[in-house]
Order: sequence, then C-alpha cells, then structure tokens
Amino acid sequence: MSYTIDRKIDGARFEDVVERTRQALADQGFGVLTEIDAKATMKKKLDVQMDSYLILGACNPRMAHQAIGMEPRVGAMLPCNVIVREVKGGVEVSAIDPVASMMAIENNDLKKVAGQVRELLGRAVQSI
Repeated sequence: MSYTIDRKIDGARFEDVVERTRQALADQGFGVLTEIDAKATMKKKLDVQMDSYLILGACNPRMAHQAIGMEPRVGAMLPCNVIVREVKGGVEVSAIDPVASMMAIENNDLKKVAGQVRELLGRAVQSI
C-alpha cells in the first residue's frame, strides 16, 4: 500500500504549483496550519543545498474535529502533510494517505473518516 497520493506536474514552476496546491486544498475544505521550507532549513542548519521542498500541514477542521472526538490521541498524527517538491522535469505534489497513516489505530469509525479525508485529498491533488 502506498502511503502518499501523488501527482507530477511536468514543466511547471515550483511557485506556481505551491499556489495551485494551496487553492486546491482550500477548495476541498483544508487550511494550511504549518509550512516548512525544507530547502531553507537544510541550508541554514546543515549548510547543504537541495531542490525546493515545501511541507504544508493541511487540516480540514470538520474532519479533524470528528476524528479527535472518536480518538483523542489522533491529534499526534495531524495535520495531513502535503509536500511540494522539485523533481526532474517538473514539480511533484504528494499528500499523506490518511488511510495508510491510520492503520495502527484499531477504530473502524476512525478508518471511515480517514477514507473520507483520503477522498478529499485525492481530489485536491488531482485538481492541481
């Protein structure tokens, strides 16, 4: 089982895909709570160069509230990370597959919510 939902956008500019990703997430009810610029962090902390790599911590408040109500410690697995990274020939967007990430939790109701979140993230990624 893959642990991410992926899409490569050939010939795209990184900044354009970041903006398209933010909009696609918003269109599916997600807000971006956190943002980590891995390229800048690795340069600052380790003095190494890497291609552009941005981690967006996305959250759908309605779905998060529902999941926390079912399983209070699930917050340790939130938000849903979405990465935007430069790859050869374009930019790749990868979102965590919440069904895969929730496999360790034995709660069938929570797994149903994870399936709904996967559907929303999948729509977002495919619409970029």
